[in-house]
Amino acid sequence: MNVTALSEIEQARFNMVEQQIRPWDVLDFGVLQALFEVQRERYVPAHMQGMAFSDVELPLIINSIDTRETMLTPKVEARLAQELQLKPTDCVLEIGTGSGYQAALLSRLAQQVTSVEVDSRLAAFALQNLQRNHIDNVKVETGDAHSGWGTTEYDAILLTGSVPVVPDALKYQLRVGGRLVVVVGQNPIMTACRITRTSAASFDTESVFDTVIKPLRGATVTQFKF
Repeated sequence: MNVTALSEIEQARFNMVEQQIRPWDVLDFGVLQALFEVQRERYVPAHMQGMAFSDVELPLIINSIDTRETMLTPKVEARLAQELQLKPTDCVLEIGTGSGYQAALLSRLAQQVTSVEVDSRLAAFALQNLQRNHIDNVKVETGDAHSGWGTTEYDAILLTGSVPVVPDALKYQLRVGGRLVVVVGQNPIMTACRITRTSAASFDTESVFDTVIKPLRGATVTQFKF
């Protein structure tokens, strides 16, 4: 890529990928390509577009209303997408739509994405973002999916907020061979895990990286201290 020929905004996108995301062990070609193709600045609230490529969580303030949710940092979004190990034929369930940007990334890597958002304001914001960016393989639904969503089995499931423990119902929504990527724990100790369904009743769990993100809305946080 000829960096000298890039526009200012494309230079910022290039720097985001090269300085934030690659050093975080995101090296999958498909994920990196999606990061260049999906215009992150078109998913952030309008007044925050100047920070679209910053290494910070961005508050999702919609029409002057603070939803108390945030966009994850670009490197976490990218790493979560990579750890799903998606194939072009995969059907994905995302829990926690937020701005729609993560779903847009996944849409470049999979056949179909169903994204569920508990906050109707965010669901509407995400749907608007996806439609104006011509993303036609993401379906946004409104509801509380932290303990599962319907009866469909998926090739991959992603939770965009942390949970203290992984609900069994979500694991059983994986097809055999399917992967669930979720951040497990409570602040300040959390770990992103990939859970693979190896048979009808068996699962393998792998810890893939440490991070701290906000709890998934609807997930119960234990009050016990150890």
